[in-house]
Amino acid sequence: MTYQTIALLMFSTMMLLLLTGQRVFGVIGFVGAASALLLWGTGGVEMPFTAAIQLMNWYPLLTLPLFIYMGYMLSESGIAGELYEMFHVWMGSLKGGLAVGTIGLMVVVSAMNGLSVAGMAIGATIALPELLRRGYDKIMVTGVIQAGSSLGILVPPSVVLVLYGMIARQPVSQLWLAGAIPGLILAGLFVLYIVIRCHFQPHLGPTLPPEERNMSMAEKLKLLRAGLLPLLIFFFMTGLFLMGVTSLVESSAVGALSATLAALAKGRLNMAVIESTLRQTLGISCMFMWIILAALCFGAVFDGLGAVRAIEDVFLDRIGMTPWQILVMMQLSYILLGMFLDDTAMLVIVAPLYVPLVISLGFDPIWYGVLYTITVQIAYMTPPFGYNLFLMRAMAPPEISLGDIYRSVWPFVGIMLVGLALITAFPQLALWLPELYRGY
Repeated sequence: MTYQTIALLMFSTMMLLLLTGQRVFGVIGFVGAASALLLWGTGGVEMPFTAAIQLMNWYPLLTLPLFIYMGYMLSESGIAGELYEMFHVWMGSLKGGLAVGTIGLMVVVSAMNGLSVAGMAIGATIALPELLRRGYDKIMVTGVIQAGSSLGILVPPSVVLVLYGMIARQPVSQLWLAGAIPGLILAGLFVLYIVIRCHFQPHLGPTLPPEERNMSMAEKLKLLRAGLLPLLIFFFMTGLFLMGVTSLVESSAVGALSATLAALAKGRLNMAVIESTLRQTLGISCMFMWIILAALCFGAVFDGLGAVRAIEDVFLDRIGMTPWQILVMMQLSYILLGMFLDDTAMLVIVAPLYVPLVISLGFDPIWYGVLYTITVQIAYMTPPFGYNLFLMRAMAPPEISLGDIYRSVWPFVGIMLVGLALITAFPQLALWLPELYRGY
């Protein structure tokens, strides 16, 4: 049996087991460990052990629980709710203004958290009931929250880009900078769509009544202070890291400590908030660690087989595809996988295969990390099995059906495809900030 056949058998076995509903880390780790044992005998059992030691020696892995803790602390302590009140008043006079404010809330939450799940939870529990009560179209606002929450895995400090940097062996600071402008471009396109559509269809996003938005400038400025605290936390965390004052791990510790002190300053740091934050942090962190451990084991076997070189030989030499055609095919595979898996599972399944292939084809791995993240955002929102669709269904009120959720996402999927095309056609949109930072 050739190495190409073994690699194909490993990948197909993994996908078949995933369809049975087994845990992602269990499937990936089992296929990797079993393949090592069958290929190299009893000596192959050292591969999972070596992967575990490698994981424990990854000092940057400390950033994951700290970033996750920071996001949940800000959410559980109610600081995100104050942010929405600020956007509520300042944007209320604009047609569709509350929907625009929701996108703004999602961008700030993304800059505080780095996870799309947290953005979805905040949007569905804080923004959605208020938008529906104000007479906003339920289909449009459902799409707004799903699209806005997807920014969490692109805007720094994206946890997904941290994982990509670990697996692809790329600097996290470069990936964060690369995701900043594309994330803002997508947010800007979302806002532009909302404003234009509500201009021609005002009933979809009515303005706030005058008695609610007519406040003195002093009162508005007082509300504006609600947005300063998250920005200060973001500056201390990300700004100090990019200026070279703190390391990646130190910056995550600064963020976690700042979030805790912010909750304390607001008088909301109690045992209930601490317990809820720690429980959620522990659950998400353990999930990430198990998945990374399984990915390292699977990737070690794949590398040992020379699977990347074999696949490159098949596509470039035998089939005669161009590098750009291979890149498009890889992006389409993400959309297909995204119907069944979350972003982390997709990353650990295909990154050991795709990233070396991308580098060998002559593409920039930093730029490709942004393409991967945007494509995952699209996959999250693509029916029938997009991950975000079912998260929204679980959190939405009863009057929003699954059909409403399916219909709500298509305009935003189209916008994200436009954004993906822009970043693909103009790589400098993603690479300008990293190159400027390196030059500085």
